[in-house]
Amino acid sequence: MKILKLSQTFIVALALTTTFYSCKKEVPTASEELELTQEQSNNPLGDLKICTERTLDGVTPRGAVLQAKKWVPGTTLKVSLNGGTSAIRAKVIQFAKQWETYANIKFTFVTNDRTATIRVGFKSGDGSWSYLGTDAKLISKSSSTMNFGWLTATTADSEYSRVVIHEFGHALGMIHEHQHPLVAIPWDKPAVYAYYAGAPNYWSQADVDNNLFAKYSTAQTNYSAYDKASIMHYAVDNALTIGDFEVGWNTVLSPTDKAFIGTVYPF
Repeated sequence: MKILKLSQTFIVALALTTTFYSCKKEVPTASEELELTQEQSNNPLGDLKICTERTLDGVTPRGAVLQAKKWVPGTTLKVSLNGGTSAIRAKVIQFAKQWETYANIKFTFVTNDRTATIRVGFKSGDGSWSYLGTDAKLISKSSSTMNFGWLTATTADSEYSRVVIHEFGHALGMIHEHQHPLVAIPWDKPAVYAYYAGAPNYWSQADVDNNLFAKYSTAQTNYSAYDKASIMHYAVDNALTIGDFEVGWNTVLSPTDKAFIGTVYPF
C-alpha cells in the first residue's frame, strides 16, 4: 500500500491541465539535463508549477492535434513578447530557440507587436500555457496566444528551460506525452481522483479523465515511440501510480524530442 503524501503546492496554472511532481529525481547528466535548483533537489514535491496547452474550446483535444495544427516546414513565425523585463524576455528567447536546431522552423522575436502570429504575455496569476500550433492564427489579435505567469529575474535556468521549451512545443503543435497513444501509465485511479478532488484543483472525475487519463488517437496523431524523458511529459508522482512507475523532472529536450520534431518539420 502506498501512503499518499503529495504537496499541496500543486497549482492549476495553464488553461490546459495540471502537472505532477516526482517523489524521486533522477541524477541529471551534464549533456542531457540542466542542474535542478536547490529547492527542487531538497523537495522534489515542491512548488513545480503546471505548464499546459490551450485549445479554442478550452478542452484538451483528442485526435488530429499535431497533424491538423502543425505549421508548414520552413515557416518563420513572428513572436511578440508583450511585457516582462528585458532580462526575462532574453531568457525566453534563449530557450525557445532551441527548437530551431532540430525543427525547420524559425522564430523572429519582437516586442509589443499585436500583429505577430504568436503573442506572449507575462500575466502573473494566469499560469503558463499556449494554444496548440496553428490555432494561434484564430485568436483575436488583442489576446495572447501564450503566457508565462511565474517567470522572474530570479527564476532558475532549469525552470525557464522546462517551461519555455514546453510551451513553445505546444506552439509547434506538440501534445502532452502522458497522453501519448501508446502510453501505459499504471495510474492508481482512486488515488488520483481523491487527490485532484481537493485543493487547489477541485476537479471532478470527468476533469481528471479528460486531463490525465484520455489518450490521443493513433490514426490521427503523428507520434514517435512513447518517451518518458520528453520535455512534453508531466512529472508523475509514484504515489499516484500502481507499482514503481514515476517520471521525474524533464527540463530539456530529450533525444527522442529532437529526432521527432525533425520528422514533423524536416529541413
